[in-house]
Formats: sequence, structure tokens, C-alpha cells
Amino acid sequence: MTRPLPEALVAYQWPPSSEDLAAQVGLRPADILRFDGNVSAAPPPSARPATVAKALADVNEYDRGRYAQLRTAIATHHEVDVEQIVLGAGSDELIVLAARVFASGGTIATVPANSYSMYRFAAGMAGATMVDDPATADLVYVCRPNNPTGELPDIPDVEGQLVIDEAYADYAGVDALDRVSDGAIILRTFSKAYGLAGARVGYAVCDVARAEILSSRLAPLAVSSLSAALALASLMSPPNVAAQVEERERLAAELTSLGLAPVPSFTNFLYVPVDNPQEWYDALLPFGVVIRTFPGAIRVSVRDEDDDNVLLDAVRTVQGLVTENSRAWRHRRATAETRIDVRLRLRGQGRVYVETGSGLYDHFLQQLAFHGGLDLRVEGTGDHETGDHHTVEDMMRAFGDALDGALGDRRGIVRYGESRIPMDEALAHAVIDLSGRPVSRIVIEPDPGMATHALESFAQNAKLTLHVEARGENAHHVAEGAFKAVGRALNTALTKDGDLVRSTKGTL
Repeated sequence: MTRPLPEALVAYQWPPSSEDLAAQVGLRPADILRFDGNVSAAPPPSARPATVAKALADVNEYDRGRYAQLRTAIATHHEVDVEQIVLGAGSDELIVLAARVFASGGTIATVPANSYSMYRFAAGMAGATMVDDPATADLVYVCRPNNPTGELPDIPDVEGQLVIDEAYADYAGVDALDRVSDGAIILRTFSKAYGLAGARVGYAVCDVARAEILSSRLAPLAVSSLSAALALASLMSPPNVAAQVEERERLAAELTSLGLAPVPSFTNFLYVPVDNPQEWYDALLPFGVVIRTFPGAIRVSVRDEDDDNVLLDAVRTVQGLVTENSRAWRHRRATAETRIDVRLRLRGQGRVYVETGSGLYDHFLQQLAFHGGLDLRVEGTGDHETGDHHTVEDMMRAFGDALDGALGDRRGIVRYGESRIPMDEALAHAVIDLSGRPVSRIVIEPDPGMATHALESFAQNAKLTLHVEARGENAHHVAEGAFKAVGRALNTALTKDGDLVRSTKGTL
């Protein structure tokens, strides 16, 4: 006789993928900005292939020490004993585990009542009942700071087991680690401030007795060796969230000026009460802006200034305050050595930020973009321990790819540009043709090392013809003059000129 299958639980519902949403509104997946996940706008600098190289070389083996190095680093970070640390595949695994251990078939409450939906799913997996009164519950989850509202609730004194979920504590600047000695279990994650949501690493900090209970009920080595390596590397250089907190306050002030009323937040997101959350979702999606909806509210993640300005411009357009919405062309180049992210507007205001760790060539690209009249943001990381070659080359190739993409069919531009730039004793001459054909003839004498190769890489990926001749006595001056001249020539070539493709063939 066949036994009946168990009843299916209500499953956690993930939103559609960026690819599906892009297809829905006719955008590229790269143009979809996720304001619905409460994660960092970019991974940490340590998240690159070199970080996981050793773990990858040993991926056929188990870590017999249960990631002792990572657990020790976490313990040192929080000034507790290593025996008090329990690793999990994200803090969600530990949320579910706590429900099964401390409330199997019993009762669970949350503080605040409007809190993270995973607690309710964990109750279902444990066969537990959700109750309203924390004082009567076997297990009490305190989300502090709270998701989805962003508030910082008080911690109640209760008889049941207390689990304090501090996923967003880095943004609040406070924690409840002092409650560990009273029997509380503190949950942390590498998914938020540390920028490793995809790695799925979380941990519990608790007394030794509770750590032993939790560990004894975990599957062995639930965290992968690659994820453990990423977490350890990020912990060696903990994130400074000051800039994101400052950006949170700016975004809140801007939304307030637009007639919205974000709830004061201690997290990396804003909870905004509205009458029609689904209408806001539907209205913002065509701009590539994906938000999270709740009954009576929307929630938006805080990204960086450029991304948040896309959100703000979309809100203004929906409100009828502006009629044009200029979007940056986005491109990511990821190789075994580097990760480079580019955001580019062709007709900008010279707002330029370049940071890849290649100081001199970051500076040169800043000059090119500024004199080209572009808005450009380039961020990345590379294997600088082997020199700047890979990072500089990939930075210029990524910039070239972004320019090629932003130009599209190259309709409505002059196409040709020329510039001469004196740089003290140096003189640089650049001629550019946005031809769609990658050709470069470049002479930079003396070259500080990679200036010629950098411009060649740019021309190749941007699919343009570039002639540069720069000479002088000081290598820095010669190269900087060359990059400025290329920028000025590009500025001219991008000048608006009707609506034609400037070629008798009708295409470039």
C-alpha cells in the first residue's frame, strides 16, 4: 500500500528574474535595477577569482576543520569564543533550524508583528503555530533592525527562546550581543553589508550550550568551501557603511520632497507607506526600476547615488514632474582577473568617477571622460598584486564596450572629431571616427607604461578609428595630453547632427 504524500507547505515566493522582467518591458537585463532585495549595489573588492582559487583547487575535498579559520575570524570580530559560532547557509537556514529546535509543534511570535516573512515559513516547516503575544510563545524572533519597516524595536523580556536577527545591524550601528549571556541567539549574515548575498553564508552567535544544540542538528558543512573563502576574505576588510547610510538619508529626503513619506530607517532600505503599492510597481517597472510591495507600502533598497537617481527620476516622471528620463548605458566586464562596472551617459555634464585601484590610469580615463562631456562611473577591482596590466586593459575595454553599446546605430551624430591639446611641454593630437571599425594608430613618446595599449584597447572595443600622436619630455604629461585630446575629439564626434547615419552606405 502506497503511503500518501505529505501536504505541500506554502512556499517562499521569489520575484521574477531580471531577464524575465526585462523581456516584459522591452529592456536589456543590464538595465533592470533591483530595488527589491536589500543587498549592496556591488560585491566587495575581495569577491574575485583569486580569492577562491585555493578553495577551487581543493574543491574535490571536504574541509575537515569545519571552516575553523572562518569561525575563528568571526569569533575574533565579535570578541567571543569560537565555540559560540555556528555557520549556516545564510541566516535563513538558522532561522528554520531555530524553529525546529525550539518550537517544533509549539508556538512562535515575532517582534515587531509586521516582520520578515521567513519566520512564518520557518513556523510552517516546524509545525509551529504563530501567535500574537511574545510573552506566551516558545520561540520569539526579534528582527532588529526590522525588515520590512526599517525600525529599531525594543527587545522584550520573554520566557521563550529569544532569537535576535541582526541582518541589518551594520547599518544601525548597534547590536544586542550583550544578550548572549542571557541565553539569546544572535543571527548575522554576509548577504547585506558584506555584499555576498549569492554566497549564502550566515552565522549564529550564542552561548556554548546553545551552539552545541544547533550544531548537532545541522547538516555537516552546509556552507560551501567557495562561499567560506569569500566570507573570510570580506571579513578581513569589513565594510564601511557610512557612505550608504549617508545615501539612505539623501534618498529619504529626496522622496520626502516628492510628497512621499519614508519611515525613518536603521537599515539599507526605505519603507514608504502608499495607498496604491501595485500601481507604483507597475508604473516604475518600464524604467527598469523594480521595487517591493507590501499591503499599504512599497520598499526600496538604497543602492548608490547614480542608481538611486534613476529611481528618483522615474518617480518624477510618473508624477509628471519631468518629461524626459535619461538613462545611463550599463555594462559589466568580468574576467578571471578583473570585474569592471561601467555606467555611461553620452551627453552628460562631465560628472566622472573612476575607481579601479589603478591610480594613474584611473586619472587618465577621468580626463578623457570629462573632456568628452560624458557622465561616466567606472568601478572595479583587479589582480593588482601582479601589476596593473589586466585592470587597466579591462577598464578601457569595458569603457569601449559601453560606448559602443550607448552609440547604438550611431545615428544623428557628426561622427568625426579632432583635437590638439598642449600639456605644458607636451603636445597631443587626436583624430577620431566613430566608424564602427576598430582601427588605431597611436604614438605616445615617452609612454609611462600602458597609455598606448590602453587607448588601443579602448578603440578596439568601442569599434572606432583612432589616430593619436603625443610627444614631449614628461611621460605623465604626454599621456595625459593624449587622453585629453581623445576626449575633446570624442566630444566633437558626438555632436548632434540631424537624424541620419553619417555614411553614404546608410550604416556604420
